[in-house]
Amino acid sequence: MGEEILNSQFSAEDHARFQRRLEEETRLLQQYFDEQKFSADQPVAGFELEAWLVDPDQFRPRGINERFLQQLNDPLASPELASFNFELNNHPQPLSGHVFSRMQHELKQQWRQCREAAQALDAELLMIGILPTVNNEDLSLGNMSDMARYRALNREALRRRKGKPLVFDINGREHLHIAHRDVMLESATTSFQIHMQMRQSLSVRLFNASLILSAPMVALTANSPFLFRKDLWDETRIPLFEQAVAVGGFEDAAFGPIHRVSFGDGYVRESLMECFIDNREHYPVLLPVDFNEAPQQLHHLRFHNGTIWRWNRPLIGFDEAGEIHLRLEQRVAPAGPTIIDGIANAAFFYGAVYALATAEDIPEQSLAFNHVRDNFYAAARRGLDASFNWLEERQWNAQKLLMDVLLPLAHSGLQQLGVATTESKEYLQIIEQRLEHGINGARWQRAWVEKHGRDMSGLTGAYLQRQESGDPLHEWTI
Repeated sequence: MGEEILNSQFSAEDHARFQRRLEEETRLLQQYFDEQKFSADQPVAGFELEAWLVDPDQFRPRGINERFLQQLNDPLASPELASFNFELNNHPQPLSGHVFSRMQHELKQQWRQCREAAQALDAELLMIGILPTVNNEDLSLGNMSDMARYRALNREALRRRKGKPLVFDINGREHLHIAHRDVMLESATTSFQIHMQMRQSLSVRLFNASLILSAPMVALTANSPFLFRKDLWDETRIPLFEQAVAVGGFEDAAFGPIHRVSFGDGYVRESLMECFIDNREHYPVLLPVDFNEAPQQLHHLRFHNGTIWRWNRPLIGFDEAGEIHLRLEQRVAPAGPTIIDGIANAAFFYGAVYALATAEDIPEQSLAFNHVRDNFYAAARRGLDASFNWLEERQWNAQKLLMDVLLPLAHSGLQQLGVATTESKEYLQIIEQRLEHGINGARWQRAWVEKHGRDMSGLTGAYLQRQESGDPLHEWTI
């Protein structure tokens, strides 16, 4: 969904043509899986970071991403749905050696250049799951980025819903119930999406391990407790995004259990091809763009996959040499609180997911998927206080599971990947310190509000000040 399209209005013939191309490319992808055509080099790490542009006084959203991106002039930066959001990508890095210090160095340079570009326009940058100062009125079509793909997405989503407004109903510590007529509430959520290029032979195990790790990752990284001044879930991004694109599957399932934003309904069994077959069979085409490219580029299939937002999503890509590869996209972590916290989160994920995926005892065979899904929503609601059903039918507190079981697994997985020992210790120590202090972004925000009152501008200013210091979250004061 990161690329622009030429028009935002489509005919029935556009839909029929796209469907034919999708069928053709899905058959071709099946052939690629059967022939094991995907590049089998070592794992590769990457990420996407979504962020906010805010004014420097009250820290309210500033809808200037077009001017900002022109000022920045960086091909790795792109607009998001709202004109006050943007996205940064990194150069993929081999997942070995000093990978995380390389990632951190690149992101720090990018962020410094972004801050300079923003400050030249009298704006500041913020990485946080949900901006505490954002209002419902900010999330209007007047603040949509000026791109055809977003106008088309909104129009098609409304058409699929037959004009019915979106109803947001989030029960947390407090209750939020509002109606909204467009997809703009999606733009209140910003994330740190972790990518892992993987060998086909290990891809099913890695994907299922990523599903299992989703709940612990949410508990560890939760950073979105407030929306419209209400205290809701620890990671309110999860229910907000799921309800913001409430467009379902074909016909009778349009308002049924099949959702375009979802945790899914089961493990992958034999091949990630199962996800792409589900895409074709269960989800109508939203944006029937004609890319006029050879079927071997799989452009229509990849574009359609980009309009289905699983929290764990398989991706098909091509490297600079034109070789096709498989990637895992882990989408559950919010943006922030700092650059080093984000890289530490990635280090923890890569190590733990690889250790689970290569374990002699296959975890998905002893942990029912319904427990994995329940764990995910429990973590979104309660963060480090959540209770998880885990392997061997044991129940764990989220914080204790992360510290006693998953942190050692992450060390083991990074060692298997060939990550430098000094590197593993440095970044996983940040995770260890966060857990020892019992802190994540949501807990810090709530602690600040408990001490200083529900001043959303004050909270955001205090958060920004600490973020700019570069100190990891566990060192932040209240």
